[in-house]
Amino acid sequence: MPLNENLLDAARLGRGSPAISEVARAEGLRPAFLQKQVALGRAVIMQRDGQAPLGIGEGLTTKINANIGTSTEVCDISEEVEKARVAERYGADTITDLSMGGPIGEIRRRILEATCAPLTTVPIYQAVVEAGSIKAITEADLLRMIKRHVDEGISSIVVHAGFTTDMLEELRGKKRIMGIVSKGGSFTSAWMLQNNKENPYISHFDDICGILAERDVVLSLGNTMRSGCIHDAMDEPQDLEIRMNAGLAKRANELGVQVIIEGMGGHVSPNLIPDLVAHYKRITDNRPLFSAGPLPIDIGVGYDHIAGCVGGSLAAGAGADYLCYITPSEHLALPTASQVREGVVAFRIAAHIGDTMKYGPRPEDRKLAECRRARDWESQFRLAIDGDRAREIHLPNQTKTCSMCGRYCAIAIMEEFLR
Repeated sequence: MPLNENLLDAARLGRGSPAISEVARAEGLRPAFLQKQVALGRAVIMQRDGQAPLGIGEGLTTKINANIGTSTEVCDISEEVEKARVAERYGADTITDLSMGGPIGEIRRRILEATCAPLTTVPIYQAVVEAGSIKAITEADLLRMIKRHVDEGISSIVVHAGFTTDMLEELRGKKRIMGIVSKGGSFTSAWMLQNNKENPYISHFDDICGILAERDVVLSLGNTMRSGCIHDAMDEPQDLEIRMNAGLAKRANELGVQVIIEGMGGHVSPNLIPDLVAHYKRITDNRPLFSAGPLPIDIGVGYDHIAGCVGGSLAAGAGADYLCYITPSEHLALPTASQVREGVVAFRIAAHIGDTMKYGPRPEDRKLAECRRARDWESQFRLAIDGDRAREIHLPNQTKTCSMCGRYCAIAIMEEFLR
């Protein structure tokens, strides 16, 4: 299906599409099932011109996203392009460019040229940089920036539309430790407060959907009110936002726009993750749920990719469809390319654990176990989530054993007796 055709409307009319057929084949699903999920808004298909489409949602494997991008402190275009390549090489399903330093348009163009994965952006980031201040942005600026990103070929955009000025006032009275930690949400909130206006994404929601529908770009509804630490538990502003996003998602679907809802992100106590995922899913009628992390503890600084893997596994197993990775540099610095790799691998593990919880043991694990029994190292490296790392650890001159057991391998010792 050409990108200027509306995939959601076609699915609702019962018409097949090459994108749905291709994703169904990749996922091992019946095209009719996936078409129904898309029609109901429970799955989305991200597309990029000339590249393979990607499915995200209920009944599909859990996907992961890798954030990259420059900052006002660090801007090395070549490094960001390399991070994008590394993220894709090690299994990121999507990439999000959060650049706020340097020539942002050129960075986005070069990332698109260097990768095949769907690319997501948060247009207000670039709008803030180009306007020079948050207050100086006009509503027309925001709409122009969204159209610019869409016209350049991105697959998804994030807007923080699910809150109002009344909800911001409600937040003032809450005893949160961290307040608002969403950058896009803080920009939108600051604009509203400084200009004494309502959320511009609500005021122009239909206009935004019209821009996205032209090229079948997926709308990701951001979560401004998410928790910034595990002691900031679910409160009324968070619950109001998810309910508002659910209503906006329904409206966007009516206008032919596919929607992902961001929720469960940030920091969530591990005992609460399954119930909160169920809560989000119930309110949103099982629309695709995107979770940043979540981090189930706050003291894993420097190892937040490991803590996030645990939280992401719990979230995915409970029904989250799409995880945003966390790197070792979370809360500390812009990640390096090697830290991007660590984050991607950690969250591929989380996604795989989540899929095992949702759908049962995965065939890849059985295949690797069979290769491990046969001491077939090359096949193990091929099947491993990060085969490069496995190869680096295993000594190259060993073929039938490893240095942990040497010739006293438990499997080898018992093979003769169990044959």
